[in-house]
Parts: sequence; C-alpha cells; structure tokens
Amino acid sequence: MIIMDYIYDGTFYGLLTCVYEHYYSRKASGIYEEKNYQYSIINEFKIIDTNDEKAVRVYNSLKEKVSKKALEYIYYSWLSNEVDKGCNILNFIEYGFSVKKDVTRHFEHEAVYPICVIYRKVAQEVHSFLGLLRFSDIDGVLVAVYKPDHDITELLAPHFADRLGCERFIIYDERRKKGAVSSMGEWIMSQMEELEVKTGTVESEIRRYWKEYFENVSIKERKNREIQYQKVPVRYRKNIVEFK
Repeated sequence: MIIMDYIYDGTFYGLLTCVYEHYYSRKASGIYEEKNYQYSIINEFKIIDTNDEKAVRVYNSLKEKVSKKALEYIYYSWLSNEVDKGCNILNFIEYGFSVKKDVTRHFEHEAVYPICVIYRKVAQEVHSFLGLLRFSDIDGVLVAVYKPDHDITELLAPHFADRLGCERFIIYDERRKKGAVSSMGEWIMSQMEELEVKTGTVESEIRRYWKEYFENVSIKERKNREIQYQKVPVRYRKNIVEFK
C-alpha cells in the first residue's frame, strides 16, 4: 500500500475526511492544509475533497470509541496556528483508536504530548481574551477587534452571546478577516472584509474615562512590567484601549 501526504481544504470536516481515507483507502504519511503545503517532486500527495458523510463517521467513531474530551482536544488543535497540526492530530487519533479509551491524560505518550501542548496554548488564549477583549459602541453595535494567534473567535462567541444577550455585537479577527456576529443571544460566524471602527464623540469620551480610570487605580510602586508582558503580550495591545 502506497503511503502519501493528504492535502485538505482547511476545514474541520476536510481534516476528518483525510482521516477516513487514511483508514479506508491509503495510509497517509501526513495531513496538511492546502495553503501551507510545500509541494515537492519527492513526496507523493493527494488532494482530498471534503465529504461530510465520511467526516461524520470519523467524528462519531472518535466520540464513541475514544472520548468526547479527545474530540475537544482535536478540535482545539485544528483551530491552532500550528503548521504540523494535521500530522499531530493524525498520530493522536491513531493512538486513541488503538487503545479505545480517553487518552488525553496520557501526557507522556509521544502521540499525545504534542496535542496536549497545542490544546493548552489555544485554551489559554481563549481564557486571556475573555478578559482582554474590548468592545466599542459603534452606532448601537458593540464591536471588538482583535488579532489572536489562534482561530478562537467561535470559542469566545458563546460566552459573550450569553453575557451580552440583549445586545448586538461583532467580534472581528483582523488576522483571518472573519468574525462572530450576534443579536439577541444568537450568533453566526461570517467572513468579512476589512472592518474599520470609527468612534464617535461619546465612544471617544468613554475611552478617555476608561484610560484615566486605568491610570488612577494602578499603584506605581507595585508595577511589575515582566508580569504585565506575560499576561498582556505586546502583540495583543494594539486593540486594547488602555495601552493605546
């Protein structure tokens, strides 16, 4: 049986379709997103068309034979910006199917450790932006613009849809040109063009008051810039009002 690289369209179902083909067609040496794949005359490759039926079969098998927690780890890893995530996910899935139980606590295993590391990175960024995301009132719509390392908008949206249930809001990822659009507690993901936020007089005043509050409550003698940079990295600060 010939082993080759599988190329998919970047969707989660596309990834799971590759896993299906790995088991029922030809073994994959690796799974890669089409946009990141380095084509070579040495490696054999095959572009796999996304098939929802095959993807659902893999999804259900993982849930039943491995665990729902393992599925969460796989999904978070897929949302990451790690270049080799497809290969790591494939190794993780192979190990999970081989032992047929939850493997998320098998940290020491070579197929599990990379996924655990990626999962923690994504989960930590989600946790950070639950506190760091800043909304502006633009003509009655709350708009938050940010630039996360990982594709986490859909993980943030349910929290804010619940918290801001009576509001309309947009969480816009300027790196990926996509966002969550919510109204009255219901939200959808949507691709968007460049989103320009123009603040009016009231919003500008609110921002000024917030920055003054931020400065006044801080204790200069207890400033710890090292901790500040750990909790709020410089790459996040462009869209955080108090750091402008």
